Amino acid sequence: MATKKNSDYSESSIRVLKGLEPVKQRPGMYTRTENPLHIIQEVIDNASDEALGGFGKNIIVTLNADGSVSVEDDGRGIPVGLHPEEKVPTVEIVFTRLHAGGKFDKGSGGAYSFSGGLHGVGVSVTNALASRLEITVWREGGVHNLVFADGDVVQKLKSRSQTREDKKSGTRVTVWPNPKYFDSPAIPNGELQRLLRSKAVLLPGVKVTLTNAKTGESQTWQYEQGLRGYLVESLAQASHADPLIPLFEGEQFATADAEGFAEGEGASWVVAWTEEGNVVRESYVNLIPTPAGGTHESGLREGLFGAVKSFVEMHSLLPKGVKLLPEDVFARVSFVLSAKVLDPQFQGQIKERLNSRDAVRLVSTYTRSALELWLNHHVDYGRKLSELVIKQAQSRLRSAQKVEKKKSSGVAVLPGKLTDCESEDVTRNELFLVEGDSAGGSAKMGRDKEFQAILPLRGKVLNSWETERDRLFANNEIHDIAVAIGVDPHGPNDAPDLSGLRYGKICILSDADVDGSHIQVLLLTLFFKHFPQLIARGHICVARPPLFRVDAPARGKKPAQKLYALDDGELTAIEDKLRKDGVKDGGWSISRFKGLGEMNAEQLWETTMNPDTRRLLPVSLGDFDLMQSESRFNMLMGKGEAAARRAWLEEHGNEAEADI
Repeated sequence: MATKKNSDYSESSIRVLKGLEPVKQRPGMYTRTENPLHIIQEVIDNASDEALGGFGKNIIVTLNADGSVSVEDDGRGIPVGLHPEEKVPTVEIVFTRLHAGGKFDKGSGGAYSFSGGLHGVGVSVTNALASRLEITVWREGGVHNLVFADGDVVQKLKSRSQTREDKKSGTRVTVWPNPKYFDSPAIPNGELQRLLRSKAVLLPGVKVTLTNAKTGESQTWQYEQGLRGYLVESLAQASHADPLIPLFEGEQFATADAEGFAEGEGASWVVAWTEEGNVVRESYVNLIPTPAGGTHESGLREGLFGAVKSFVEMHSLLPKGVKLLPEDVFARVSFVLSAKVLDPQFQGQIKERLNSRDAVRLVSTYTRSALELWLNHHVDYGRKLSELVIKQAQSRLRSAQKVEKKKSSGVAVLPGKLTDCESEDVTRNELFLVEGDSAGGSAKMGRDKEFQAILPLRGKVLNSWETERDRLFANNEIHDIAVAIGVDPHGPNDAPDLSGLRYGKICILSDADVDGSHIQVLLLTLFFKHFPQLIARGHICVARPPLFRVDAPARGKKPAQKLYALDDGELTAIEDKLRKDGVKDGGWSISRFKGLGEMNAEQLWETTMNPDTRRLLPVSLGDFDLMQSESRFNMLMGKGEAAARRAWLEEHGNEAEADI
């Protein structure tokens, strides 16, 4: 009888990870693993959400002598009664189930209409990665205790009545992070202080305290002035430069009858322009710091640009030949921005960057109208600001002209089907290599003609892996690509002249299907073999158009939505989310794009070309070195390598990991 091989792939090969197992197996998918700060932040965020809802005035964080961290608030206390569906104490579910929490209950009457939590994996991840976790809840006249070890209940919920001494409401969570999951068990004190100070800034009047039980030191932050006081203090520390004009500050939130936004959505902001020194930029969504920015910052940039441009044009201040761009207005801006978004989409569980497309329009609409009004009430300040912005534009134009002079001699005639962009700023310009003429038409109409160029490609590009360099230009498509880019073919060890490069980003834009992937591979083969310096310097990218569009109906105060999914996995996630939002199965419709040509110009811009909302994949060698990459390409693309390809597929086919 044949013995069972290790590589056998059968029903028993599929493992289903239960409870908190996935977190313990791959903690890096759920949190930062350099140190335990982020799992403590999940607990702090919950306390902040209570204060944001108006239910708490104090947040106390204590670094205990035994290495544990306690976070206490005076909010409502986590519910401790039996969950109506699960028949388990609700507080236990919150800390042991990955997709459970008050933050799915959005909209009118929800426990957290505005909260940072979205994925519902927050404090359950903290519990999974803690060797011990203790919870005390003061709620409705009772004191309730629950203890976990390694994510499992070790002391079931115990309750007693409150005495006169401990009569209060709130929650205290004490966490002992398990050092085996982290590179370093130490929590960086500076980062923790910045996080707590930002909570105090964003919750004016709330007192935030950090106590170190080992040293006996204690710090308290409480800002009655909120964002303004914080920015003034930060600017003084960062640059010692006084703002050019008084701070522009404001806030606006949607009312019940606001069109396109849910009630309560909006932003608070404080903006300063300085002529020199470092700029200070901080943004938050529902109190969650977003150090990598995102669509709310893009909205602020768009709003400020629109208002300043409108003022400059109204007062005819722009010199001839100068065109303002958003970066001219934004270059010397310092700001603190706090957005409230009902249903925030973050990039990754650590919520570093906001991806919600609606946030661009939300923030830009409110900031633009407020700044236009402010500048027209303070015309002198408007003129001063316009001078600074025009200076920035002139300086940018001068540097772009220097590059142009260097590359202007001997320019080849550009291909006729190239639709070029207007800007000559190579660092900003983008070329999209688009599969097919129909998609090329949508891309031409949808692009930003200021800095985006389109080169449509007909059919499959030649497999150039074994093509000699002097024979490359016999192929029209490759000839057009090389001329449009402005760089000659070269080898990995050559030092090509890149002064003629015309675009900082060269983006491969093909259908989201197997044929599109094939075209991607053929173009990547061309760039890897004949233009390796473009890959090495980060100029090559792959655009990621969606495969599906989901039309979700209006629900409550949330308007009808168009949601896009890259693949089946994202489609499932969107459907799960719609169900959680109360949409019945069959209440939404799904369209599958057969190709880019099916998208209209607006859809292609919004999903794939708009720098604020697209997903662009930069191409690099990754973990492979040049030799490994070359041998792998040779095996995949070489004409005489069919046997090696087949052997490789047979050997590695079972290694494809099913994400179940």
